[in-house]
Amino acid sequence: MNALSEQVLSELRHLLGEMSDGGSVGPSVYDTARALQFHGNVTGRRDAYAWLIAQQQPDGGWGSADFPLFRHAPTWAALLALQRADPLPGAADAVQAATRFLERQPDPYANAVPEDAPIGAELILPQLCGEAASFLGGVAFPRHPALLPLRQACLVKLGAVATLPSGHPLLHSWEAWGTSPTTACPDDDGSIGLSPAATAAWRAHAVTQGSTPQVGRADAYLQAASRATRSGIEGVVPNVWPISVFEPCWSLYTLHLAGLFAHPALAEAVRVIVAQLDARLGVRGLGPTLHFAADADDTAVALCVLRLAGRDPAVDALRHFEIGELFVTFPGERNASVSTNIHALHALRLLGKPTAGTSAYVEANRNQHSLWDNEKWHVSWLYPTAHAVAALAQGKPQWRDERALAALLQAQRDDGGWGAGRASTFEETAYALFALNVLDGREEPTVRRRIAQAVARAREWMLARHAAHALPQTPLWIGKELYCPTRVVRVAELAGLWLAIRWQRRVLAEGAGAAP
Repeated sequence: MNALSEQVLSELRHLLGEMSDGGSVGPSVYDTARALQFHGNVTGRRDAYAWLIAQQQPDGGWGSADFPLFRHAPTWAALLALQRADPLPGAADAVQAATRFLERQPDPYANAVPEDAPIGAELILPQLCGEAASFLGGVAFPRHPALLPLRQACLVKLGAVATLPSGHPLLHSWEAWGTSPTTACPDDDGSIGLSPAATAAWRAHAVTQGSTPQVGRADAYLQAASRATRSGIEGVVPNVWPISVFEPCWSLYTLHLAGLFAHPALAEAVRVIVAQLDARLGVRGLGPTLHFAADADDTAVALCVLRLAGRDPAVDALRHFEIGELFVTFPGERNASVSTNIHALHALRLLGKPTAGTSAYVEANRNQHSLWDNEKWHVSWLYPTAHAVAALAQGKPQWRDERALAALLQAQRDDGGWGAGRASTFEETAYALFALNVLDGREEPTVRRRIAQAVARAREWMLARHAAHALPQTPLWIGKELYCPTRVVRVAELAGLWLAIRWQRRVLAEGAGAAP
């Protein structure tokens, strides 16, 4: 176990040292399909089309059957891309299977818009439906009527603006509303709104309309984004990139949840990232990367990380997003994020600021099991629950949560792991351990023994599935579809495993100390 702990720390140190390349994000069906459609040259992207076809599920759709709300955008996009690729092996069959899938799918937007709808759904899904209608003919597919008023209202606002400023959140979905390249301009990374799909769409319009001076920058961005997926296939792109602030922020925050933030083996790597964050944090806060709009979530987590590192950042950067006793991720967003407010609460407590209103909001957003779900940035209830437990416990030595503890222990699967879908995942099991780590320190010995037994089962599950330098594969983060920020997830997996190993040592040491 000592050797494994050292291996885990070594891999964590390596991951932290890599976080200066814009970030690592798994491949996206939606963005790849849209980029292929806008690229137009089918024969020049054979490998990317083959990858796209290979991602189709047995039922004909794309995306995880565990989370049906997030399957519409990738399925529509793949269908649109493949219906133009008849000569390629498997394309025609994939289109037929996708059409049958859509005919069978209930429409989650028939009457209302779910709280955890994918990013840009109100713009993207009606646009995709409209494009598909021309060749689907009389097929009775989901038409998402509840999204139409939202799309129309957004288009009216956009129509009143000649050009959106670089980094504006609506640029992330430019492919769903933009027609003139003059309404947007590539940022310093060459992207339109950190989106490969939006950038590919903008590039296609720019070439068609002769606005070519910045096309080369868009091309370079798309190539760099493709490399960030680690797929090795030209034209396969991620859902969002770069994430040069989000990736290190969340990674260091995760180290704190596992008790690793101040570990000597990681000290230099942590110091370098903290210095970068400190230099980047301005009075307006931070976004997922330097060239995108600031938001409350990235700002709050950055404040947490800086305070944990002994810095004294000003809370003013977070106050810009405060409306009453609620923090909005972006101004004008459709609905608030539970996890954004959890992170704001954690930052405020670390900085010694009043938190009564934010605490009340976080507490009020528990579900019937006293856990946290219905989160707009992550599909698993284990993510906000782990972070909520840490935030609520911060600075409160006597804080206890018997209901959350009981529900967490009850939710452990027979195999020893945790998961919101049909199977346990390494990432979600790590989040469960982070929450149990906080709760354990506030419990009586009898309850702590129950927790230790649950952790022992989780440790065995993790050990059976651990492989050094493995790339996470399960997308659980909410974008335009579910996606996987690879390094962020890998840091969580490794930190969870390290915590489980340390837990075993502690239990053994306590047992030896109690022996006669």
